[in-house]
Amino acid sequence: MKPLLFLLILQSAFSLLAQSNPEKTNILLILADDLGYSDLGCYGSEIKTPHLDSLATNGLRFTNFYNTARCWPTRAALMTGYYPQQVRRDSIKGKPGKGGGRGKRPSWAPLLPSLLKPAGYRSYHIGKWHLDGMPVAAGFDRSYYLKDQGRFFNPRTHYLDDKPLPTIKEGTHFYGTTELANRALEFLKEHDSNHKNSPFFTYLAFAAPHFPLHALPADIANYEKTYTSGWGTIRKQRHRRMSELGFPHIALSPVMPDLGPPYHFPGHLKILGENEVNRPLPWTSLTAPQKNFQARKMAIHAAMIDRMDQEIGRIIDHLKKTGQFDNTLILFLSDNGASAEIMVRDDGHDSKAPMGSAATYLCLGPGWSTTANTPFRKHKTWTHEGGISTPLIAHWPKRIDSKQEFRHTPAHAIDIVPTILELTGAKPADKGPPIPGKTLTPLFRADTANHHEALWWSHDGHHAILQNGWKAVSSSKQPWELYHLTNDRSENQDLAARHPDRLKKLITLWNERADQYLADAKK
Repeated sequence: MKPLLFLLILQSAFSLLAQSNPEKTNILLILADDLGYSDLGCYGSEIKTPHLDSLATNGLRFTNFYNTARCWPTRAALMTGYYPQQVRRDSIKGKPGKGGGRGKRPSWAPLLPSLLKPAGYRSYHIGKWHLDGMPVAAGFDRSYYLKDQGRFFNPRTHYLDDKPLPTIKEGTHFYGTTELANRALEFLKEHDSNHKNSPFFTYLAFAAPHFPLHALPADIANYEKTYTSGWGTIRKQRHRRMSELGFPHIALSPVMPDLGPPYHFPGHLKILGENEVNRPLPWTSLTAPQKNFQARKMAIHAAMIDRMDQEIGRIIDHLKKTGQFDNTLILFLSDNGASAEIMVRDDGHDSKAPMGSAATYLCLGPGWSTTANTPFRKHKTWTHEGGISTPLIAHWPKRIDSKQEFRHTPAHAIDIVPTILELTGAKPADKGPPIPGKTLTPLFRADTANHHEALWWSHDGHHAILQNGWKAVSSSKQPWELYHLTNDRSENQDLAARHPDRLKKLITLWNERADQYLADAKK
């Protein structure tokens, strides 16, 4: 055989081999906890989030992405592609049958890592879990599980690869958000050393900025004077900044002065003292000590988000240094809207200790959560837009060519699993009902019409359904409301009385879906 012909044949063989064994995509899924829709700089915030802002500038921002309104149901959706009621991870109040509450998933609903393993992926979990079972037993190859969410400085319950670790003693140089990044980098470096020919799926589930408001003093200091103007002023500034960034115009919803925390603990309010308020009162009505107290709380909330962004930056730097950044799909979102909750748990609250330290237990509360969820109504737990709307940033230089673009098509946390399955070549489970989630890959290119025939919600008696821009929503034990989100995303004008037939059809569809999901849970 002539040398030139042999070389051409050899080149052709290598080309075919490369096509049959393309470089597989790495996946980094980052989940924040109780982050509001407008809490990132790239979504209108004054909080410094340069690393996430950079991902948004060089990727996509979704403006109509949804979660389930609560922490553990969203995690079930993210890891299975099902609505949580289908897999026994949330109930449907008002319907016969419990739907599982926080029960054990059906055998036909494995978590995403188990599906990725046959495709050659190694999977790593870091942070909060809030699912049944344990991470490694559920398919992850490595896990650092920080279960104790009430102690950012000295957790008592945490696990490495499903095995308990010693309690972190008080005074130890430890901060939960930083430790999660440390563990993520540990796993990624180990992957580079021992499994560099395998792609990875890394699920980094931060506890920040979920209560208690615990942050590093140096981070808090950066925001000491930022919030002294009050929650009303900051909310208007965020709303204006969103327009400047290019978000669709959405009217600012009116403040709901009578809507407080979803669960009332009067005894806890006494512990927190007279400077705590459980309603979004006009800032001018607060006393000077109350203003100082409330401004300090928001400064701690901002510091927690700022620190989370700093730690994400360390992981991004690692991916860049190891040449993996361009071929890693990074997805960032929140498990629910910002929380109006006010309570005291774990080690209690010492009012004499510095705010934000380990001895304190503070929550954001409805004044600031109204601001964090700008421009929407209500908060975590409710299925109005403030409870279920989340930022979603998608960044992937190798496949997402768009930069500084928005996607406005409604989509949901159930869409993450089918997206990852498509991109990795992994197969869905061969048993159980069809996954209701839809791959997001068409939206990586452009907005599409009717990505979902309808989206559905139910949590703690709050219900909602969205179809063709029309949303029916009901707070617990309250009448159904109807909004045309295409024109009224902030849910200001209830059209139930004007369109009773449309509302009736949506309620019927909601019930049909609810009955089906409860039936699925029994399989």
